[in-house]
Amino acid sequence: MMEVLYEDNHIIAVNKTCNEIVQSDKTGDTPLSEIVKAYIKEKYNKPGEVFLGVTHRLDRPTSGVVLFARTSKALTRLNEMFKSHEQIRKTYWAIVQGCPKVPEARLENWLTRNEQLNKSFIAKPGAKESKLAILSYKSLVRGEHYTLLEINLETGRHHQIRCQLAAIGCPVKGDLKYGAKRSNPDGGICLHARKIEFIHPVSKEYICITAPVPDDALWRALTQEIQ
Repeated sequence: MMEVLYEDNHIIAVNKTCNEIVQSDKTGDTPLSEIVKAYIKEKYNKPGEVFLGVTHRLDRPTSGVVLFARTSKALTRLNEMFKSHEQIRKTYWAIVQGCPKVPEARLENWLTRNEQLNKSFIAKPGAKESKLAILSYKSLVRGEHYTLLEINLETGRHHQIRCQLAAIGCPVKGDLKYGAKRSNPDGGICLHARKIEFIHPVSKEYICITAPVPDDALWRALTQEIQ
C-alpha cells in the first residue's frame, strides 16, 4: 500500500520502498510515478490522462520521500529549485557498518562515474570528467555493529552518499556494490531519504515532509529514541 506523506493541488510526496523505481527503466517494472497517477485518478475520479511530473529520483535500493508535481507550473518551478541545490534541503539517514572515526564531518571528494558498472569512484582532485561531491554527516546513534548517520547533501552526484561513506570505511548496510559485507533480505540498502524541506513552488509556504523509516528490526532499534 503506497504511503502518501503530503498532498495538495500542486504537489504530492510519497514514501518510496527499497523495491520501487521512480521512473520506468529496462526492468519493465511498474514505476512509482504510474502508481501515483493511478492513485490520483481514482481518488479524484479524474477522466483521461493524469498529469504527474517527476522532479527528482532515488536509487532503486534507497527508500524515503519522493516529491512529484501535479501541475506543469509546479514542475517547472521545482525543476529549477532542485537544480540550484540551495532552495531544497534534503536530509538522509543511513545505517553504516562500523563507526566513522570522526562523529561529525564534511566530506569533499571528486567522483567519476562508470556507466557500464553503474558505479561511482573516488578520483584525484580535478581529474578528467570528475565532479566535486560534498556532504556533511553526523553520528546519531551508535550500535554494537552499526551506526546511524544523518547526512545533508550540498551536491547531487551519482551514488554520492554510498561512494563517499564507503571511502571512509563505513559502507551503507546491504550495499554490496560499495563494499558491504552482505546483502539485506529485502534486496535494498539502509539508506533512507528522511526529510525534504522547501518553499512551496506556488503557495510560497514553508514545507517540511518527513518519511517514516522502513519497518525493519534494525531501523526500529537505532531510531526508537530519536523518532
